[in-house]
Amino acid sequence: MQNTPTVHITFDGQAMEVPAGISVAAVLGHAHAGHTCEHPVDGSPRAPYCLMGVCFECLMEIDGEPNVQSCLVPVREGMDIKRQARPTEAE
Repeated sequence: MQNTPTVHITFDGQAMEVPAGISVAAVLGHAHAGHTCEHPVDGSPRAPYCLMGVCFECLMEIDGEPNVQSCLVPVREGMDIKRQARPTEAE
C-alpha cells in the first residue's frame, strides 16, 4: 500500500493531519466535522453541497479571511480554518 502525503492544519482550534491535495471542504467530510457555516438569515447550519463553487454553502474563514469558498481551496501546510458564524447585525 502506498503512503498518502499529509499536511497539518488547524480546524476550529484543533490540530489535524489530513491528506494533501484535497479541498478544505473535503477535509470536513474526511474528518466527519459537520457544517462549515451558518445561514445568514436563520442561523441554520450549512454544509458543502455542490463542491464546485456554485452553491456557496461551504463558506469558511481560512487564514483570517472570511467568506472563502472552501470547496475551491486545496489544503496546505499550516492552514488555520474556522467555521464561519453568520454575520451579526450592525448596532
